[in-house]
Amino acid sequence: MSSLKNLGVLTSGGDAPGMNAALRSVVRTALGRGLEVYAIFEGYQGMVDGGANIRRMDWDSVGGILHLGGTVLGTSRSEEFRTRAGRLKAAKNLLDHGIDNLVVIGGDGSLTGAYIFYQEWPGLVEELVDQNLINPGLAEQHPKLTIVGLPGSIDNDLIGTDMSIGTDTALHRITEAIDAINSTAASHQRTFVVETMGRRCGYLALMSAIATGADWVLIPENPPNIENWEDTMCKYLKAGRKAGRRDTFVVVAEGAQDRHGNPITSDYVRNVLKEKLEEEVRITILGHVQRGGAPSAFDRNLATLLGHTAVEQFLSAEATKEPQLIGLRGNRITHTPLAECLEKTRAVSEAVTVHDYSQAMTLRGIHFQEAFRTIRTLLRALPHPPEPGQKRFRLAVMHAGALSPGMNTAVRVAVRYGLDRGHILLGVRNGFLGFALGEIEEMNWMTVNGWAPRGGAELGTNRTVPGDSDLYSLARNIEEHQIDGLLIIGGWDAYSAAYRLLSERPHFPAFNIPIVCLPASIDNNLPGTELSVGADTALNNIVSAVDKIKQSAVAQERCFIVEVMGRYCGYLALMSGLATGAERVYLHEEGISLSNLQVDLKNLIAGFKQGKRLGLIIRNENAHPIYTTAFIRSLFEVEGGGLFDVRQAILGHLQQGGNPSPFDRSFATRLATKCIDYLIQQASLNSNKGAFVGLQGKETSFHDLEEFIRMSDESNQRPKDLWWLSLRPIADALAQLK
Repeated sequence: MSSLKNLGVLTSGGDAPGMNAALRSVVRTALGRGLEVYAIFEGYQGMVDGGANIRRMDWDSVGGILHLGGTVLGTSRSEEFRTRAGRLKAAKNLLDHGIDNLVVIGGDGSLTGAYIFYQEWPGLVEELVDQNLINPGLAEQHPKLTIVGLPGSIDNDLIGTDMSIGTDTALHRITEAIDAINSTAASHQRTFVVETMGRRCGYLALMSAIATGADWVLIPENPPNIENWEDTMCKYLKAGRKAGRRDTFVVVAEGAQDRHGNPITSDYVRNVLKEKLEEEVRITILGHVQRGGAPSAFDRNLATLLGHTAVEQFLSAEATKEPQLIGLRGNRITHTPLAECLEKTRAVSEAVTVHDYSQAMTLRGIHFQEAFRTIRTLLRALPHPPEPGQKRFRLAVMHAGALSPGMNTAVRVAVRYGLDRGHILLGVRNGFLGFALGEIEEMNWMTVNGWAPRGGAELGTNRTVPGDSDLYSLARNIEEHQIDGLLIIGGWDAYSAAYRLLSERPHFPAFNIPIVCLPASIDNNLPGTELSVGADTALNNIVSAVDKIKQSAVAQERCFIVEVMGRYCGYLALMSGLATGAERVYLHEEGISLSNLQVDLKNLIAGFKQGKRLGLIIRNENAHPIYTTAFIRSLFEVEGGGLFDVRQAILGHLQQGGNPSPFDRSFATRLATKCIDYLIQQASLNSNKGAFVGLQGKETSFHDLEEFIRMSDESNQRPKDLWWLSLRPIADALAQLK
């Protein structure tokens, strides 16, 4: 255990939504571990100026900030800190407060400054002693500066993490803007050029282009690889209009350039399009709207987990080692030497500068490369023709189970990706009911035009799992339509139906085709994957609703009990509780007891007596059959004794509604391409393997469909392995009353 006592935390550089969640997590985790925490206001400039800019924090100092954009600490880009003289002042001010441990929340510039400060610390302390600004005893107590960095930047340009704090929210702003522009563009058959932030990183441009179904995208890391790229772009856009597209979008990263390093500006793109397409072209430069507003659910939870891990990193044996960056890889929190991350981040910029775009793409990582390859397929006006002599498979795509946002995105990608590989794609309407009735039609490139941002399920879906009387009809339709492979996009009922087809193969040979399930369920209750398409959208719907409820409740002493969906899986309840700072979350996995309710009621009464104005409890819809939301509301209302009133909010089907979030769109895209590749591979091998795909840790992998029952808690329709339950102690620790 470290002898750490005092911890400093600051936000620096450009602000990013979610920084406040990280601050809250750092402060409360540290206080819970018995440390003293100091916030440094106004970034590095506040560290240089000292005085009131360095303040001790208590539990309530970070209350009520989870939903706020920006950073309550303030931030700046300090020129003075760039000088050794400025860093000397900063060291003196930290030592005056006994601080030699820092959590720095910021981008590559801020973290580079932190690393330089770390390297210089022994020399700075020695210099302060030589100048009689501190006594030798104080210097001996603080021989080393320990630093942990948290990536806070909407650009997502830091190597060492898949996502930075603020990036997901920025993608929300971009996709919401493009979705909104889409209707006016289609009405006028107009072309729009949309410029995104990101400096020399194309992540925001690339992922927003995938999420919105853009027709062209320009990023710094991979410029057009031909000289007359303008002509090629316009040829594709003209072909798209000819095929039936009414709107045209070109997304331009602010750092976009051609292969010779010449900037490609949004103005230049507009002028090219106006001249060559001979039509109206509008520019929308989104600017700082991308930074603003309330952070997304993803950013709140990412920042919370990174902040918690940062404090634990200080307290671990590894705290004596070099500075670390806490980041996210796949669905796992990781730590990587900060120096290594900064070096690789600089290497990307250098590769772009010297036009080594292959190296730049390699450094960005495999998911970035896959996304770029996918967008090059999706933005085509029409698919590549089949190769001469190619065997063309007939692949069917369908939904099954409850509606989940992102289903349309998955179908669009599956259809276009499969068509571009030279195969025939069939759409099955209305789930297995429609399948049995023969509601099957061939889909073309334009059938799925405009589906990328659309909520709902255009193919239709229902919860029907094939019964004995349906099996013959299903087998007959598979044979009649010569289906060579089946992609089922859906939730528990989809997996159950696929498993039923697998089990009936001895009786129905037509079922001996490759079958793959893509997880799409707001409940996030499927085995073999830690995340499902639609769960992020539902989580954002819940968080948005709870933010409004909290504003209502704080006007007078009130406790709200919010009931969320999830069936018998508590993922939505726990993760929304983490994102909104709920005092208590009730889960079916843990149940509810009378003693639980008594303790919670006692804590609420104590809190309101101490001046608390708001109480928030999240309850999974099936947490307990007797202790319902209405029961708990009545109990707390009566026992509150007039100290506070209690209201319930059953959010219902608004959790399933709306356009899918950027995360769900990109996740659906990633899984759909892998599923089509899987079906093509299995069909080529004359294999009849069944599988379900998912994200586990850092990897996207397939599991044999025969494993479905073994990996599931069938009676409760959820996986046996509930990874997210390990986050329960963190949520409890950060929300408890102090």
